[in-house]
Amino acid sequence: MSTQMSNILDAGTVTLAGDSAMPPEQPTDMPAQSLTALTAGFPRTPVDARNLKSSALKRLSVIGPALLLSVFAIHEMRAVFLVGGLTPLEYAVLLLFAINFCWIALSFCSAVAGFIKLLRNGRSESISDSLTARTAILMPTYNESPDRVFAAVETMALSLSERPQGEAFDWFILSDTTDPDIALAEEHAFWLLRQATAGKAQVYYRRRRKNIDRKAGNVADFCRRWGAHYDHLLVLDADSVMETHTIISLASRMEADPDVGLIQTIPALISGTTLMARVQQFAARFYGPVIGAGLSWWVQKEGNFWGHNAIIRTEAFMKAAGLPHLSGKPPFGGHIMSHDFVEAALIRRAGWSVKIAADLHGSYEECPPSIIDMAVRDRRWCQGNLQHSRVLGAKGLHWVSRMHLLTGIMSYLASPFWLLLILSGLLLALQAHFIRPEYFTDQFSLFPTWPVMDSDRALRLFYITMGVLLGPKLLGLLLYLSRSNVKALGGRLRILLSTLTEVILSALIAPIMMFIHCGAVLSILLGRDSGWSPQRRDDGSVPWKDLIHRHRWHMLAGVLLGYAALLDSLSLLAWMSPALIGLWLAVPLSAATASMPIGQWFKARRILATPEEVLQPAIVTATALRREAYIDALSHSWSLQLLFARPELMELHISIIDKLQVKASLTAIEPVEATARIKVHEAHSQAGLLALLSLKEQSYLLSNSMLLRKIQLMPATHADSD
Repeated sequence: MSTQMSNILDAGTVTLAGDSAMPPEQPTDMPAQSLTALTAGFPRTPVDARNLKSSALKRLSVIGPALLLSVFAIHEMRAVFLVGGLTPLEYAVLLLFAINFCWIALSFCSAVAGFIKLLRNGRSESISDSLTARTAILMPTYNESPDRVFAAVETMALSLSERPQGEAFDWFILSDTTDPDIALAEEHAFWLLRQATAGKAQVYYRRRRKNIDRKAGNVADFCRRWGAHYDHLLVLDADSVMETHTIISLASRMEADPDVGLIQTIPALISGTTLMARVQQFAARFYGPVIGAGLSWWVQKEGNFWGHNAIIRTEAFMKAAGLPHLSGKPPFGGHIMSHDFVEAALIRRAGWSVKIAADLHGSYEECPPSIIDMAVRDRRWCQGNLQHSRVLGAKGLHWVSRMHLLTGIMSYLASPFWLLLILSGLLLALQAHFIRPEYFTDQFSLFPTWPVMDSDRALRLFYITMGVLLGPKLLGLLLYLSRSNVKALGGRLRILLSTLTEVILSALIAPIMMFIHCGAVLSILLGRDSGWSPQRRDDGSVPWKDLIHRHRWHMLAGVLLGYAALLDSLSLLAWMSPALIGLWLAVPLSAATASMPIGQWFKARRILATPEEVLQPAIVTATALRREAYIDALSHSWSLQLLFARPELMELHISIIDKLQVKASLTAIEPVEATARIKVHEAHSQAGLLALLSLKEQSYLLSNSMLLRKIQLMPATHADSD
């Protein structure tokens, strides 16, 4: 048993350092916004109109070349087919190619702009020595490992408290946890956190009684009850870590520009232990900066929000970004799942700017450890992004905000379009091979009409397409090699080896993800809701039986596509093999990329290494050390039995739980509440009751002080078993 836990059990009293788990409430309205009309008073009059003005020339310099490149590529594709006349199937291929190429052309031109911008090596502005505005730093959590969440908050809070600006910040862990064991571990961790930060930083904790509207509802609940105390909200995620200078810089920038409503950082990916996580880290670190800098450069004051690692002006958020419920049932109706894009669009619509701080470093997060975990996350994101189709036409949105929403939609619809393009091209090849062409048409001609295609032009277009696809990777790599100390990563050859490894693995994984996204889109169109599953962060391993079940359709699709290509020719199969090998090897590839030992093998050889891995930021190192301490302390954490056995611990728990609001108490009783109350009423002992309660009922009881006190009066056991 840990020392911390022994101290709790041996102590005569257990108290919470500080006044209470949360500060006094200051209820404020956060009205839901209409998508068909503007709220009265919006768009607001800016303090300085120049703060909302974006350069049309910058936009034209990115979107213009993207359009020209797309027109050229589409013209070339048409010319490939035009030699022998366009058939309906060729028209279908041309249309699908146009959709997909326009999508990648904009990303390529944006990356070029980012490359040029970063070559100029612009410097970030200085930060203020003192801050007058107050900022609440929010850490939402949902059934996450408490050691991860509370270690990160403690480390960041103590580091920030050492700076003179530290008094301008308060910390909040906003829990939506439904697992009773994790909920009690969170309270235990909060007790430890309060001891560690007493007199140094203000840290608070609240677990919601009901998970209304998921993460967006969690943050909105905070805003309505406590948001009025603060000028800004700095929203993190359960796996976020942020440098002290980054936190202060964000608050300083908000104070310096009274017309900015939101500033989004570009988080770097860290702490990847599996090969899948390392591939994502490497790609984000080497290629991400040019893409992020380019996006920030041309969207300017009409940026986007990615849900975390961003600072928001409380006034803008509460007055302009209250999310409406969409009519109908999920997946397209109900609460808006991918809330961040919509909130950014609504804030911009109301007359505040939204910026992407591509120049601001020191913002970190983690990534899914396996293909399966990516699939679970992307299923939820896919539903939320497709749901944006009902927001796309909202009244008053800036056209760039609509582009962000459309980009989110296309990030998942692109997979069905790519699949249809592959199938159309395959059908075109099979048609030419098996269906006898009609050499002489109804129109009189002395010469036959041969089915021909401009192969040289087609090959040239293939090279152009691959260049556009791989261009951002090449630009990111060139930028890093020209500006950074490459010796720490093993030298240029090691970096080139890492790049080759990333390109190969990404190419193998891409067709699997394409089919995963196609399945997600189909599932949503069939009306299936994604639910809300907690995300795994560290171990990505999955039993082989489950992997075979998960990837069975991907392997079957690969076999069928390969057989269809072989029916035409071996050369066609060879051309399609880069897209098929990943499908054929889906199960072993998924197992290998999710394996921690394989990930460690690559790490030991500095393959796919990143600067943050080789020279780990001090805040990340300190967080990892504190996490080990929390893991040890929580290894024997609180339980319902312990609460009933220790009256002082029960009093501590009751002082921590979320206070019941009047409106909430008047709402209809849900089935889980009704059954929990009946079981408590009919129980004769604590042990008998706990044996009957489900996890959902235990979670409900943890938030009901009246029922907890009633259970306390029961005997621990009963002579006649319940």
